[in-house]
Amino acid sequence: MHPSKESLAVRRVLVVGDVMLDRYWFGAVERISPEAPVPVVRVSNEEDRLGGAANVALNVKTLGARATLLSMVGHDEAAGRLRALLAEQGVDAILGDDAKLQTIVKLRVIGRSQQLLRVDFEKEPDFEVLASMLGDFEQALPSHDVVLFSDYGKGGLAHIPRMIELAKQAGKPVLIDPKGSDYSRYAGATVITPNRAELAQVVGAWSDEETLHRRAQVLREELGLQALLLTRSEEGMTLFDAEGACHVPAQTREVYDVTGAGDTVIATTAAMLACGMPLREAMALANRAGGIVVGKFGTAHVSYEELFA
Repeated sequence: MHPSKESLAVRRVLVVGDVMLDRYWFGAVERISPEAPVPVVRVSNEEDRLGGAANVALNVKTLGARATLLSMVGHDEAAGRLRALLAEQGVDAILGDDAKLQTIVKLRVIGRSQQLLRVDFEKEPDFEVLASMLGDFEQALPSHDVVLFSDYGKGGLAHIPRMIELAKQAGKPVLIDPKGSDYSRYAGATVITPNRAELAQVVGAWSDEETLHRRAQVLREELGLQALLLTRSEEGMTLFDAEGACHVPAQTREVYDVTGAGDTVIATTAAMLACGMPLREAMALANRAGGIVVGKFGTAHVSYEELFA
């Protein structure tokens, strides 16, 4: 039973995490530089897209639920672009700003339909980025159905244990897209959604399913999670919960671009949980959404119509 468009439209997901601007420069490559053996790209058009946690929030919104993004940006041109794009897309935003922060920009140079180069503009903050926003988080909690933490390991979520605690006290499911090798700060979450490489960093590489299942369940119990949802690219997804493991195979289709597929998966899971759907059912829909999005270029999104077609 999938939720009606009307029931989804009144659900609200609070997305907290590291925000960034994805910038694309497209151009023609007609020659090699005389200065070095590199292609010369004559840029013909530029495009800015929401990245990081902002892309997760946009995924929630595109699906038909309401999204609020809570994050921090710097005092710079990129922050202005992010605010404008969020407003344009109808994503509610609570953006703190700090002159000491540099808004993260990932610039991709595309020539002949392929990515030639990516340039990252970022510097690690030397302070707890979201600490000043705990009050905003507490205020936003009651009006949201689900909390989604999108951790890109950029320093924005060192304060996450307190936020998880507050969300749990308020009775809200907590979903986390994790980063790094220490998952202890995610203890008590409802579900975390690592991919294969991310989970292997924490539990070590596995050579067979039995080892994977055992280690995943040990980690889930250690952290006090309701579930661990492992995204496995062409192998589909596996959900580990108190009842055991539940697997869904990948939706076979042409894989064009995997950028942002993880964002779509967690956003879809969050939107379905906001509608009161059980995790195992939500996973099957998230898997379908991920299958649709890898057939599109760049950080793409899935609409209600596409998902339930």
